[in-house]
Amino acid sequence: MATVLLVEDDHVVRGAMLRSLADRGHAVHAVGTALEALRRVAAETPDLVVLDLGLPDLDGSDALRMLRGITDVPIIIATARDDEQTVVRLLRAGADDYMVKPFTGAHLDARIATVLRRVGRASRAAQPAVYEVGELRVDVGERSAALGDQPLALTRKEFDLLAYLAARPGRVVSRRELLEEVWRQPSVGEDQTIDVHLYWLRRKLGESAAKPRFLRTVRGVGFRLVAPD
Repeated sequence: MATVLLVEDDHVVRGAMLRSLADRGHAVHAVGTALEALRRVAAETPDLVVLDLGLPDLDGSDALRMLRGITDVPIIIATARDDEQTVVRLLRAGADDYMVKPFTGAHLDARIATVLRRVGRASRAAQPAVYEVGELRVDVGERSAALGDQPLALTRKEFDLLAYLAARPGRVVSRRELLEEVWRQPSVGEDQTIDVHLYWLRRKLGESAAKPRFLRTVRGVGFRLVAPD
């Protein structure tokens, strides 16, 4: 069974869904706001998130975007909204499935099982990759990186950023691509996010923007990861 984070502000609905999933053997943690969900996911990685859209502090679509910025765990949207435009937008924004209320506990349990099976098959099919760029080594399967024989202490997003660039050595990667593929966010107004993470990543690689070694800026285009000369 799975560890499920249930994000639902209606305490009656939340209680019913919690009991139903627990009765089916899942370990369920329930929160009522987007902020609580973000904190919980950052602290403890669940197997799956069930996300309501009508949250009191943040619209669920914005919560989805922010969750996708910090985690790749499967997310099932649970909401009363059923228009096709909303469904398509949320699936493109990173939702793994979409359920329209009301639904039964058995239906939700079946959707959870299906999504986890699909994710499990994808994980088994993907071969863990190890990338080497000069003396930099990035092990995607182990989620570890080292510079020579020195391990690098990277945050989750720093590692994701480094791994994405290491998989494309020498290739210029645009800001838009990084936002869409690493952060899973729209490519508008988020440049500072990339700059902050690049700053800290450069520091950990023993370089700076003024004196780059691995991370090179291509002005007006993007960034590339290369072996030092």
